[in-house]
Amino acid sequence: MEILKKKRETRIYSDFDIRFGIHPFSRDVALKTNDASIKQSLKNLILTRNYERPFHPEIGCQINSLLFEPYNDITGNVIRKTIFSVVEKFEPRIILNDVTVEEQDNDSNEILITLNYTIKNNELPYVYAISVKRVR
Repeated sequence: MEILKKKRETRIYSDFDIRFGIHPFSRDVALKTNDASIKQSLKNLILTRNYERPFHPEIGCQINSLLFEPYNDITGNVIRKTIFSVVEKFEPRIILNDVTVEEQDNDSNEILITLNYTIKNNELPYVYAISVKRVR
């Protein structure tokens, strides 16, 4: 009887560090790998406004325009669905399991967004929380 072994693909995801820091040994632009790379990409997708990227008006969320709206279940669902659609379209490295949106403070127009996801070649669940606050 032959035992079938599951071949596991190990893939390293990497992106440039958005701050363009210098790697201490190679003196080249530092890289972010795997989970840190994906978290950086998720933050960029969530904080990008529609029509902010040239030639790609479809990339972005309308979260910044919803921060001054009175927070209720409808506003939370709009934010949640917007994040779901943007991440599923433009982040192919992950499977998004759940997005939760919570109001932090009534007066400061701040919301806490928590994303539960799994990386495609890894079974471990990851959680990424980002707080979005209106600055102006």
